[in-house]
Amino acid sequence: MDQTQRIWDIIEKTGVGMLATRFAGGMRARPLDARPDRQAQTIYFIIDARGFKDEEIAACPDVCFTLINAEEKAYLSLSGRADVLQDAALAAAFWKKADEVWWAEGPHDRHVRVLRLKPHLAELWDGPASSAVARYELAKSRATGKEPDLGENRKVTVRM
Repeated sequence: MDQTQRIWDIIEKTGVGMLATRFAGGMRARPLDARPDRQAQTIYFIIDARGFKDEEIAACPDVCFTLINAEEKAYLSLSGRADVLQDAALAAAFWKKADEVWWAEGPHDRHVRVLRLKPHLAELWDGPASSAVARYELAKSRATGKEPDLGENRKVTVRM
């Protein structure tokens, strides 16, 4: 499978990850629900203007978004450039019913913003496929003193 396709598959399957931004005191990360657009090679997030993300991104648009898919033992770090838009039509295009918990007025709420992330570099760590196999191999290793066979564990870096 093409690594870029694998990366987009993970983003689509996982959804929530941590977005790290810079601020005057250093860096901070917060959980955000990704709304990927594979065809546009862009990830959108619905955010609140009161959460300081827009000011931080305006000051330093280089961000990092990380995802962990525990089921597939995949760990993904995306570096890219972000900007924040006040665009109700775009917010509506990526709106989820669960967003109404935060913004009762829907995508037209005055606090709704769309964070747009254009990833330019992805680092993917793929671990062994099955935790059952890993448990078995670790137990066997303890019993025999031999190195466990945990399968392929690889890291790839992909320019997006």
